[in-house]
Amino acid sequence: MNDLCADIGYKSVNHFGEELCGDHVDVVEQDENSTVIVLADGLGSGVKASILSTLTSKIISTMMSEGLPLEECVATIADTLPVCSVRGVAYSTFTIIHLINNDTAEIIQYDNPMVICIRDFKVYDYPKTEMNIGGKKIYQSVIKLRENDIFVAMSDGCPHAGIGISYNFGWKWSDIADFMETISGAGYTAKTLSTILIDEVFKLYGEQPGDDATACVVRIRKREPMNLLFGPPSNRDDANRMMALFFSKEGKHIICGGTTSSIAAKYLGKPLRASLNFERSDVPPIAELEGVDLVTEGVITINKVLEYARDYLEGNEKYEQWSQKRDGAALICRLLFEEATDINFFVGRAINPAHQNPDLPINFSIKMNLVKELSECLKRMGKRIKVSYF
Repeated sequence: MNDLCADIGYKSVNHFGEELCGDHVDVVEQDENSTVIVLADGLGSGVKASILSTLTSKIISTMMSEGLPLEECVATIADTLPVCSVRGVAYSTFTIIHLINNDTAEIIQYDNPMVICIRDFKVYDYPKTEMNIGGKKIYQSVIKLRENDIFVAMSDGCPHAGIGISYNFGWKWSDIADFMETISGAGYTAKTLSTILIDEVFKLYGEQPGDDATACVVRIRKREPMNLLFGPPSNRDDANRMMALFFSKEGKHIICGGTTSSIAAKYLGKPLRASLNFERSDVPPIAELEGVDLVTEGVITINKVLEYARDYLEGNEKYEQWSQKRDGAALICRLLFEEATDINFFVGRAINPAHQNPDLPINFSIKMNLVKELSECLKRMGKRIKVSYF
């Protein structure tokens, strides 16, 4: 098994004036190394389009993840969903990216803009085989994966952007490909790449999109472990064992909490240097400890990280706050969201006497819930998470 993994991110913008998006993305994991990603674009916009695209993506992703052949999946879609009685055209178009053992990508495309593939930071013209299934022209490609490969799937709302406003005939596929090629080498996550693309589409529409627009990006990268220590152990005698396990793990090391970092400094025999430089008024300053990549305050900082994680999974509106700042929460976000693929949490169950003040909004259960919810958010980002309690 290779050490590659897939970073998957997507973002949509609704047709102006519509509450629901007519595009839908579904991601189904067959196992930890194989994934089915479906982007479906329902006919029109609004509720009807939303229902059509959701049904299409759910049916295809479920059937393909169960190993059923493509012909059967497409036939089922044709039999299940109606053809528009007015226009007599397809109810929903779709793009499928099937990642197999993080080694091969099978791409299946029906009437959506062609998937952009960027290899070695250049647009790559991958082979396509034309098929006819149930009277529908479908393109199939099989590509051997390499590190740093980027796949960009999109609905037709993206190339239609700017028609009659910025461009006479919209934002051409080749122009979008050049745009993505330009930013492909910056090391952005798949979610950030999709956000940058959709933000540009939104601007080209004059901030009033004439169609639903969705971008789904798949970025192939090597696995990157990360370790986060949060809180001292409930039994003081376990401190050395906890530290030994934490520092024996491969990858970068983050320590959150004053008491925890003091224990780590004692274990390493190194001085802990606190900073009084407040980057933000609502996030305590960081510290420095030789042998540790990042040392921050505990509960307040992790709570801010969780706030950013929730937003990242929704509109990613706060991206600029954590992607450029130097406070503890922003630095943790960059390490966990952008760098890490596998994250080990080492969580101490000790009760901090300072948190037992009834006037403070912090208690033991809140601390544990922070870890639980942050772990869930990171799993939804596609990270592998392991939590160990002490």
